[in-house]
Amino acid sequence: MKIKAYVVHEANGPYLLEDVELDEPKAGEVLVRNVATGICHTDEFGRSQGVPIPLPLVLGHEGAGIVERVGTGVEDLKPGDHVGITYAFDNSCDACKHGEPYYCENFNPINFGGVATTDGTTRLHQDGRDVSMFFGQSSFATHSVAAAASVAKVDDDIDLGLVAPLGCGVQTGAGAVINAGQADPSSQVAVFGCGAVGMSAIMGAAVVDCKTIIAVGGNPKSLELARELGATHTINRREVEDIAGEIRRITGRGADISVDTSGNGNMMLNAIRGLKFHGTFLPVAAAGSLEHFEVGADIMMPMRTMRGTCEGESNPKQFIPQMVKWYKEGRFPIDRILSFYDFKDIDQALRDSHDGKIIKAVLRISWSCHEVMAPGRDADNDVGSGLVRSGVPGPFL
Repeated sequence: MKIKAYVVHEANGPYLLEDVELDEPKAGEVLVRNVATGICHTDEFGRSQGVPIPLPLVLGHEGAGIVERVGTGVEDLKPGDHVGITYAFDNSCDACKHGEPYYCENFNPINFGGVATTDGTTRLHQDGRDVSMFFGQSSFATHSVAAAASVAKVDDDIDLGLVAPLGCGVQTGAGAVINAGQADPSSQVAVFGCGAVGMSAIMGAAVVDCKTIIAVGGNPKSLELARELGATHTINRREVEDIAGEIRRITGRGADISVDTSGNGNMMLNAIRGLKFHGTFLPVAAAGSLEHFEVGADIMMPMRTMRGTCEGESNPKQFIPQMVKWYKEGRFPIDRILSFYDFKDIDQALRDSHDGKIIKAVLRISWSCHEVMAPGRDADNDVGSGLVRSGVPGPFL
């Protein structure tokens, strides 16, 4: 079928909205009509060829929409289901078999290799040549084909614009605290960085009622919002010289868990040194080297743990609906960090993100972007239902 998608033809090249051919779903796959998609820094990593994904390429990995067709063998999803799409995994390696798809042994080749999950070939084509996929979905498009294992069903009455970012950025932050960190009401948590992932970590700590939640950032407006989202304390890194010491002062002993979402070496070092004896450091951003880091003094002697995590150790079919439930209960206010843009305004959304005017951009894909309307559907009814509506911009920080 012919769809519209943003195609990148060269490293750091523009997003060009073009016609692309999309294959029908194969066994174990579903076709989703995208209603919204989040924009994540990982998309820009792909566009810049931080990983050499074959070009041309369709990015996007936080899709949300409505199932239109399912391939053979798909039993838990059906046409009409409202869904969020998340990371890809092979569902067959030892990690996947043990319920840890976020540590799939083929995570990198599948998500960054330009192919679909189920058979190692792409579902996208243009002018007789293959177009690479991203995270097994390529959601910067009107439609996506994805493995059913990576598609989570959500309530029909939730705005799909809110569901989209749950598939990566939000579950990475919240899951780092809840799943990887195993935080509970006795936990004292420090979160470094107040972007989308950091704010999600703060909300995750708040939803499990952590005793102390410290937000560390450099933007006063972001730190103010962090308090509104659940932080009990804030530290402005531009004003406090000894950040690790300030964390120890606030907590009385050091944080149980620290999460770095910034990828900044100095922030990471403070995240480690602000931990208590036998505390846990969870870096979730792609980061460079640490200067003045000493394994003995910073890790071994204080018996601390530093561990990499992926996707917040989130099992998406359970965790995405759980986050939706928390949101509907008023305990997980993800709408506070989102700003919505029309699909055609992807460049403006990227500029606002890069300039720090917004925290998290979400593109809404209206019926006008779809070349063919499904038989029997009324576009006005979909708009009126609130599934595809103009979003009110979030905080401009």
